[in-house]
Amino acid sequence: MPIRGELVELSIAWKLVQERHDYPQPVSTLLGEMLVAATLLSANIKFDGSMIMQIHGDGPVRLLVVECDSDLRIRATAKLAPDAKIEEGATLRDLVNANGKGRFAITLDPQEKYPGQIPYQGIVSLEGTTIAEAIENYMQQSEQLETKIWLAANTEVARGLLLQRLPSPDNAANDPRIKEREQEAWERISILGTTLKHDEMLSTDIDKLMHRLYWEETLRVFDPVEPVFRCSCSRKKVGDMLRMLGKEEIDAALHEQGNLGICCDFCGQQYDFDAVDCAQLFTSDPTENVPPSSSGSVH
Repeated sequence: MPIRGELVELSIAWKLVQERHDYPQPVSTLLGEMLVAATLLSANIKFDGSMIMQIHGDGPVRLLVVECDSDLRIRATAKLAPDAKIEEGATLRDLVNANGKGRFAITLDPQEKYPGQIPYQGIVSLEGTTIAEAIENYMQQSEQLETKIWLAANTEVARGLLLQRLPSPDNAANDPRIKEREQEAWERISILGTTLKHDEMLSTDIDKLMHRLYWEETLRVFDPVEPVFRCSCSRKKVGDMLRMLGKEEIDAALHEQGNLGICCDFCGQQYDFDAVDCAQLFTSDPTENVPPSSSGSVH
């Protein structure tokens, strides 16, 4: 049947993400679920680059960002309002869609692998009471693909299941009997997925989950791949960002602060630039590596 399924489990990689942040538990749980979803979708498409999933909020959480590239390297970050108060048990709506103005975006970014190629971005309103519902709505509106997703995360592990109904083969497109069998199969597979409980997902590894759900089905199982935590930040990329701001703005910042300190929101790596470093940004070839930093305080 033209039905695709995926199961993902993040453990070590998820813990490494959490070690670099100190978010309230409801925020961390949302990030974990988004990371699982991004991993599922990244493994689901043929794209040599990064998938960036963003939720722009109008509540105490202003931004949630997760990224997964074609090698399943993941990272994540969140931005909270300065006066954010996160209640225990806060929901997606409480955190990012308090006034109904939240937005959900998925960007496919070829990055440096394909210079000059413009990223693709799809943006929809944030609909649904969970991350899974928001993604299902996005896939229906943007990709016109029936998609079912189940997500769960705690401090130890994050797991997820994706089911997707694919277009019928050309030789079956006009055969009502085949179409009926496909519909019956999709409904059966989806109903079995709905039996999966949140606590069960957190306490059961994905091999057992697959067997428990679909032991009566004929499955074609592919070799597993392992997601890992990896941040793509670098001193050169930070230098390029500073160069884009322009010499006038950088000189003004140096005059005010003495040295520039830029911290990666994803991994916490600090990059320091003093006056000499910044001057070389505007005198050297942009393709050259940014020189190593001199000493200086962090701001």
